[in-house]
Amino acid sequence: MRKPQKTLPGVTRRQVLAWSGAALALGTGSAKAATLTGAPGWEPFADNPPETFDGKGWLFFNDAEVATIEAIVDRLIPEDELSMGGKAAGCAVFIDRQLHGFYGNFERLYMEGPFHEGTPEQGDQSPLTPRQRYRIGLAALDKWCQKQHSKGFHELSGDDQDNVLAALEKGEIALEGIKSADFFAQVLSNTTEGFFADPVYGGNRDMVSWKMIGFPGARYDYRDFIERHNEELKFTPVSITGSADWMKKG
Repeated sequence: MRKPQKTLPGVTRRQVLAWSGAALALGTGSAKAATLTGAPGWEPFADNPPETFDGKGWLFFNDAEVATIEAIVDRLIPEDELSMGGKAAGCAVFIDRQLHGFYGNFERLYMEGPFHEGTPEQGDQSPLTPRQRYRIGLAALDKWCQKQHSKGFHELSGDDQDNVLAALEKGEIALEGIKSADFFAQVLSNTTEGFFADPVYGGNRDMVSWKMIGFPGARYDYRDFIERHNEELKFTPVSITGSADWMKKG
């Protein structure tokens, strides 16, 4: 049996066949690579830009909600010797922007009934949109804290906040209008996304999480580094919006 021919690193067999076919169609019999120099003739995401918002301040949360959600994200991702906390990293800002955008209303999901309790394998079956979950959940949490501790969540000590969050996660707190475990799962998921997502969406301030784990970001090309094994390259993370170096005229 004839062994398959090897392709260049990063090149698939499908690409080789496509290039060869194009070369034959042109009558050249061989494919030639082209090298682009200078700034590319296109703008990142020109056809489908990421949903971002230039407006300053809070776009969805009110002042009371801001105090609570910032306290929550700071307990979920506390500041330590490795990174800043969730509040400083912009996790609450990320959530605010997501709720203000199409995600907040689940515009891209089917949200018509009937709604029935599903199995864990079936995923989220709630009729509530993320906006409704946060509006109901944050108000219900503060109401419960006022009843139990005569304080809002953000006014509790760090240990008390941790105890409340642990009880929410286990579903041990009865919140009005929403299951406490579902609300906790929603906030934890969005906080994690905000900490690790591209900074263009409002979180991961100064690319703190990417620098912490050594993630290089959305770099354009790795071909010069493919053969450099077991070497710490110490890349500066790059956002999906691009790098200033890429925009320089060559």
